[in-house]
Amino acid sequence: MADVPERALVVMAHPDDADFSCAGTVALWTRAGAEVVYLMATDGEAGGDELTMDSSEIGAMRREEQRRAAAEVGVDDVRFLGHPDGRLEPTLGLRRDIARVIRQVRPQRVVVPSPERDWDSIPASHPDHMAAGEAAMNAVFPDARNPHAHRELLHEEGLAPWAVPEVWVVGGPRPDQYSDITDVFERKVAALAAHKSQVGDIAELEPMLREWMAANAAEAGLPEGHLAEPFRGVRIG
Repeated sequence: MADVPERALVVMAHPDDADFSCAGTVALWTRAGAEVVYLMATDGEAGGDELTMDSSEIGAMRREEQRRAAAEVGVDDVRFLGHPDGRLEPTLGLRRDIARVIRQVRPQRVVVPSPERDWDSIPASHPDHMAAGEAAMNAVFPDARNPHAHRELLHEEGLAPWAVPEVWVVGGPRPDQYSDITDVFERKVAALAAHKSQVGDIAELEPMLREWMAANAAEAGLPEGHLAEPFRGVRIG
């Protein structure tokens, strides 16, 4: 696995996105002493088939599920931007909101969903995921590092620019690096189990997760029996 960052920021569209895509890697980082912050663009209020609750109740439930899931992998700082679930767009407002958190956290690595559609994995290419990825990449470059972008962040909020050196992209085509999560796989499963409104029976999901992670490990050339999460690493000039 690549070097562990001192600080990392994981930007996702919905509660549970981080747990499906990178919770094992996050568990490795926090175990090694990294500070990791989760940032969700929405509250996930449009997720699931529950029709007896209104949107605010669903959003509150999913925020709490995400906090419990994050705790399973050593993350205690979970933030929500409250943009509309199912209608996320890579607006200047969303870019500003993400850039604000980048300047607050000052991470060496940011994890984002892919802004590209993966025709081999349409569920991973949910439009909210792509919108969050596009906005997050633009927040990393140029917004967070440019003192003239979203001037209120510097002049009204006192948030100095921050240049993120590296982005890890999940859920997109052409991964080029893999985290061996074999030793922390159970923590990833525990994180996903916290999303009771979305996952249902974790015992049914776990074998599928193991199969997916084993396929990733095989692509990475890891020994049989290992499990891995895939990323595309992007160095920011």
